[in-house]
Amino acid sequence: MPPRTVSVLAYDQMSAFETGIVTEVFGLRWPDLDAPAYELTICAERPGSVRVIGGATLHTPHDLDALAAADTVIVPSVTDVTAEPSPDVVTALRLAHSRGARMVSICSGAFALAAAGLLDGRPATTHWRYADLLRRRFPKVEVDPDPLYVDDGDVLTSAGCAAGLDLCLHLVRRDYGGAVANAVARRLVVPPHRDGGQAQYIEAPVAVGADDHRIADSMAWALAHLAETLTVRTLARQAHMSPRTYLRHFARTTGTSPIRWLVLQRVQASLPLLETTATPIEEVATAVGFERAVTYRHHFSQAMRTSPSTYRRTFRSPTSNA
Repeated sequence: MPPRTVSVLAYDQMSAFETGIVTEVFGLRWPDLDAPAYELTICAERPGSVRVIGGATLHTPHDLDALAAADTVIVPSVTDVTAEPSPDVVTALRLAHSRGARMVSICSGAFALAAAGLLDGRPATTHWRYADLLRRRFPKVEVDPDPLYVDDGDVLTSAGCAAGLDLCLHLVRRDYGGAVANAVARRLVVPPHRDGGQAQYIEAPVAVGADDHRIADSMAWALAHLAETLTVRTLARQAHMSPRTYLRHFARTTGTSPIRWLVLQRVQASLPLLETTATPIEEVATAVGFERAVTYRHHFSQAMRTSPSTYRRTFRSPTSNA
């Protein structure tokens, strides 16, 4: 049975944003979705009032005992990445993990999990600004600053604050399948799965100009023609640029290359076919623009960390068309 109870840690001078993300995904009721509702509890080190950035106050009657008792424990960004969490918090996190809870951090919340020893020998991520510090403070952690989130089974970590939403939707997908996760994403008006990692956000943003709009138009055109043979020259022609100029502007605008972006879009386009149909893998590959199934399987595994067949078995709805 999927984990039902979710607890999130509240602490003094916290940002309400990440707790809001958790509340939106795990605290709201979606009676029209074919999945049991989660039971969300906001917990503090001691019952009572917790100050929130901006002068507001959050009040909760739930303490660390409630935190440790949940099926899923979520730690938002810590106030100070150079400070140690309190011994009581560390004890509660270790107790939750020893009881079999799924441990989750958002952004710099990874520092709390690391301080509790829960990331030792594991891959993990955090906000790109803190990746080097996390690596220095906790050398046993296998820090990867690129992905939006890392799923290591019973311990999961996300990058910057908004990546917490990507991770929460991933948890819903793990628990109840792609159809439910996609439906929740639609209600939140966000993509069910974002391609790429946080590396594209590290550099300072570039002002949008006419060339950037031409790149965007070419990308929109490509999405409508994914099943066709698309090359850099083809996309450059849509943007009225030379291939060399197009490559330069595409990388500046998106932080990646046209071919890498196309591969990820094709993988993403294949997900609904895997989730809702019994179409053979070879035909799915062709439908989204891969010339060979072996190429599709390779790129799918690189992007999704699983095979198309395993993904289908995990997320295909029993009521999907045969």
